[in-house]
Amino acid sequence: MSTAAAVDAAAGALLSVWDAARERASERLSGSQLRALLVVESCEGINLRGLATTLNMLLSSASRLCDRLVAAGMLEREPGRTDRREISLRLTPQGRRFMDELRRDRRERLARVLGRMSPGGRQALLRGLTEFEMAAGSLDAADGAVDPGSSVGSGPVGSGTPAVARSR
Repeated sequence: MSTAAAVDAAAGALLSVWDAARERASERLSGSQLRALLVVESCEGINLRGLATTLNMLLSSASRLCDRLVAAGMLEREPGRTDRREISLRLTPQGRRFMDELRRDRRERLARVLGRMSPGGRQALLRGLTEFEMAAGSLDAADGAVDPGSSVGSGPVGSGTPAVARSR
């Protein structure tokens, strides 16, 4: 078995823990809505065009998605700070609480699994994921992909926010 195949198989367990928290969140929001909130959270004040580009969506689709998030009380639209004709997107307090709950649920699930590992295994996993995150970030940069969380430490090792652009 190649290293990539072994990592792929082992990553399934990590992703299942991650997905369990996301599935609980998807009772309230669709996957697209959740991805949009992740992008807006990591790129506070992003405009609609930036969100559409990051999510690889048509501008009109991103606009309708934002309409639904505004109606749900998760997102607010504000005139831009530099150009008032441009709309900036921000999480509402309710949106922030939702993202905090999602992150807390995911971290609790991860802590239960990590608690079953040896201290050396946990440290090796953290070292490996940290190196993987850096390698994936440099790969994204070389490919020209936008990583909405790059300035705040995205992915499972950094802030706890998955790198949305990497999931395309």
